[in-house]
Amino acid sequence: MRNTIVWRLLSVAVLTLALSGHGLAQGQRDLRYAGVVNDYTANFDGGGAWHIMGEWTMAVKGDSGKGTFTAGFTMVRASVEPRSFHTHHVTLENGVVTVLPNGYRITGTAAMAGNGGLAGFTGSPVTVEITGGNAVPVSNLAITFGGGAVNHFGSGTIKGVVTQE
Repeated sequence: MRNTIVWRLLSVAVLTLALSGHGLAQGQRDLRYAGVVNDYTANFDGGGAWHIMGEWTMAVKGDSGKGTFTAGFTMVRASVEPRSFHTHHVTLENGVVTVLPNGYRITGTAAMAGNGGLAGFTGSPVTVEITGGNAVPVSNLAITFGGGAVNHFGSGTIKGVVTQE
């Protein structure tokens, strides 16, 4: 009789764990993040470093594995004349979202504009990572450009911060 009670309790516990795990796997909610970019590039083109500053947003569409990233920023020579102020808009739609141990990665090709016109490097690959640490789980942004965009933004990572979750 004692064994029967133990087996019944174990069965209920296993069933409860199985059902609760299944419930968590269904219908992940949409995630939205926003923040600012404020970084300097290396002197990759011989004209001096660029100061990059602006705002960004990222949305993960539930458990679809897809997401969108947008950024609008200004680039200006950090300490060399002429300063060469100009703007960029980067839009990555339906990017592939990968869950990282400490955040998210979204990858794909982006539409890019410079000063409001289509940039010659539009369609270049972009990797965006939103990560954090044990004190602030989602705190950091890192953007890496590939393809033709490397000639304009450099091959380094452009850094920013998460300000809204």
